[in-house]
Amino acid sequence: MQTRDTLSRRSFLAISALAPFAASLANSKENIAVGLELYSVRDELQKDLLGTVRSVAKMGYQCVEFYAPYYDWTLDYARQVRQELDALGLRCYSTHNGSEALKPEGIQKAIELNQVIGARYIVLAHPGEVKDADGWKRVADLLNQANHTLSAHGLRAGYHNHDAEWRPVAGKRPIEILAENTDKSVMMQLDVGTCLEAGSDPVAWVQANPGRIRSMHLKDWSPQKGYKVLFGEGVAPWKNLLAAAESQGAIEFYLIEQEGSDYPQLETAQRCLTNFRHLRM
Repeated sequence: MQTRDTLSRRSFLAISALAPFAASLANSKENIAVGLELYSVRDELQKDLLGTVRSVAKMGYQCVEFYAPYYDWTLDYARQVRQELDALGLRCYSTHNGSEALKPEGIQKAIELNQVIGARYIVLAHPGEVKDADGWKRVADLLNQANHTLSAHGLRAGYHNHDAEWRPVAGKRPIEILAENTDKSVMMQLDVGTCLEAGSDPVAWVQANPGRIRSMHLKDWSPQKGYKVLFGEGVAPWKNLLAAAESQGAIEFYLIEQEGSDYPQLETAQRCLTNFRHLRM
């Protein structure tokens, strides 16, 4: 992987203009870390992983979440990434994974990689095609089995929702089937944007599942721009949602995620962080 600067001049100038504001808030009164789901900067990450992580750290992010391609790393490369994270003062509290990382034949590799980079949670990002309620119960079984194995190594399983989990199957939402049929120690990582798009209430969901929402993807949504709307500029009830997460959800860290934007990816990440900091003032 290359280690060259991948910022365009335009993006660099935009980020430079915004960076002092983020830096001035680095010692915010809030103790809950705010991080970036690195899928948000996927094109830059693919060109230069370590350089992109450095750029993210300079913006003021406190943690990052690596998504599924990390599972192909060698342990030596994972150690190199951890060394860079430590040097930057960044943490990686969770990773996004395909189902192979939680199945018996693949979980040991996931454990080793996540222990090296310092993660707490191995999150199932997508279960594949699930056709009915029994299928969702099998997903819950997979999470429980994985969680049992992971707990012996100081890790926990997690589940990340998309829009399908909010759409009823035989009269019940799959997200409810998963919550009801998994151990309480399995984290339910709330993706806010997909919840909104499906017409569900994220605040009500957090309140209905106390202690389970230990991480959230802060992805906004609007009817006009979909997921291209920046954090804080869509329809998400952020103040009420963060209050619920902190008082009832047992939130440990936030992860800003952006699927698309009118701006370059790194500039988008900076703008979202700035909006988040403004919200927290």
